[in-house]
Amino acid sequence: MRYFHPFLAMMLSASLIVGLSSIGFCQDSPISKISSESELIAILKSDAPGGDKALACKRLAVYGSEVAAPELGKLLTDEKLASWARIALEAIPGKASDEALRSAAGSLKGRLLVGVINSLGIRRDQEAVTMLIGELKSSDVEVASAAAVALGSIGGETASTELAKAIDSSTDVVRSAVAEGCILSAEQFMSQSNSKRATELYDLVRKAALPTQRIVEATRGAILARGDDGIPLLLEQLRSSEKPLFDVGLWSARELPGKKVVTALLDELKQADPEKAALIVQALADRKGTLDLPTIIQVAASGPRDVRIAAMSAISRVGDASCVEPLLKFALEKDADLLLPAKQALKEIQDEEARTEILKRLPTATGDLQQLLIEVVGLRRIEATDELVKALESPSAPIRKAALESLGSTLPQKDLAILIKQAVSPKNADDTAIARLALKTAAVRMPDREACATVVAEAMKNAPTETKVMLLEVLGSVTGAKALEALNAAGRDADPQLKDIATKILGDWLTIDAAPVLIDLASNGPADKYQVRAMRGYIRMARQFVISDKDRVAMCTKALEIAKQPAERKLTTEIFARYPSMGMLKLAIETTKDPELKSEATKAAQTIATKLGDKDKKQAIEMMSKAGITIPK
Repeated sequence: MRYFHPFLAMMLSASLIVGLSSIGFCQDSPISKISSESELIAILKSDAPGGDKALACKRLAVYGSEVAAPELGKLLTDEKLASWARIALEAIPGKASDEALRSAAGSLKGRLLVGVINSLGIRRDQEAVTMLIGELKSSDVEVASAAAVALGSIGGETASTELAKAIDSSTDVVRSAVAEGCILSAEQFMSQSNSKRATELYDLVRKAALPTQRIVEATRGAILARGDDGIPLLLEQLRSSEKPLFDVGLWSARELPGKKVVTALLDELKQADPEKAALIVQALADRKGTLDLPTIIQVAASGPRDVRIAAMSAISRVGDASCVEPLLKFALEKDADLLLPAKQALKEIQDEEARTEILKRLPTATGDLQQLLIEVVGLRRIEATDELVKALESPSAPIRKAALESLGSTLPQKDLAILIKQAVSPKNADDTAIARLALKTAAVRMPDREACATVVAEAMKNAPTETKVMLLEVLGSVTGAKALEALNAAGRDADPQLKDIATKILGDWLTIDAAPVLIDLASNGPADKYQVRAMRGYIRMARQFVISDKDRVAMCTKALEIAKQPAERKLTTEIFARYPSMGMLKLAIETTKDPELKSEATKAAQTIATKLGDKDKKQAIEMMSKAGITIPK
């Protein structure tokens, strides 16, 4: 029978192939395609090179059965192949793999023995416990350490008892490994619902002279193993001046189940210093389902500023509609530091009922509360067009500003004319700039940009120049065919202000669809700065945009034909060598006929020739030879 081990197959990839290089591994070896166990075992028995045997081991890890275990076991004494044999033995199910590993352990030393011990631990071979207990006393610290961890991985009463005995008698290096073994063993007892034995092991490690990391691991386990009885130990860590212990207290606060720990943590907030209290609040916020929301609102209502801010952050994650009213109150307090976190919480609360709570307060709100609600409407992208339009009549400039900004974020496409009117002819001149920014914000988020551009372009008819300039800038942000049409018309207009803004916008256009408009303006306009700008914008697209070679050659050809300034023509020749191809070579050779551009075009042709592939070299040389251009070596 063949066994497929998908996780192991994934592990045995690039990193392991690197190791095979030292024993003659070839990735293209036929062995990489063999899936027959008998064929793979035959390779192990043969005089095949080490690389082939290693690859066979790799394949057996995926396709092997107990039948392969004895031959794999023979390789455990080979320093180059032992790790590959162990990988297969770790993966193949059945007792034969365990027996092969145990049998080899009796005759091995040093790193080879360490490897086998590690594999026995991975396989959790209970029959290896006696042997591992013996190795726990080895004078080789690596062997003793490996045995300790393996015993912990295997677990059970015998292994844990021996580990407990060794924790005080071992050397420092081995003691840390023994502690790791105790923790691993304790975790197994926890998985078996034996929290009493797990607690004993965790406490043993906590009280031993060990590195901080081991103490931290054991402390977390000791808290969780005790359940509600672990709360005092958890609080002890939160009061510790040692950061690693405080941190493990925070993580345990997130993990320990039940509501009693929540009550204890809320009580702890009253005596913790503000910095710690703020972090405890954040830990509470991660306990979704057990956090007492009214209590966390109370925490946000008073106390040190950092704690209040942390509580508001917690509300943003776990809050509901009941939090809207208190958050509004917090935001309106005189403490400016509370405004942003309160608004952020109002924005981020996921409960959809919060939207209703915000909207129902808006019609009757006045003053600072009205302004705040309007801002929150914008932050949450809540459509409230009627109320926001009413707010534009307010004598308060901050309220009008907030209303315009929120309209920019929320206005539906069908109502775009409302913002166009505000941008074109606001009742208050002071609102002009913010209204125009709101219009641009709204326009760029509209789902149908062509319909949006049509409405904006329509507003330009019979409008004064200043208004047209502003609306053209909006169209530049919207983009699309309709926007290009309006900008093309403006570029041809007799009004220099319209020509100026249109060519500026088109010169910075970010899509290739503006190229025909630019070359059209460059072709038909007089030799003025607007024509130059259009020409330069067209050349920029030919140089920078991702287009086909055929299209780029066509654009360069057109640019050379239309360009009126020597500088523009030279800019075009710079594109040739940047995109080497037969098409560009032909254009460069043709351009050498122009006396003003002969030098630049010749250099470009020579550069292109050096970059072409072998397929085109012969033809390129013939073309250049006919044109009298020196062939680069």
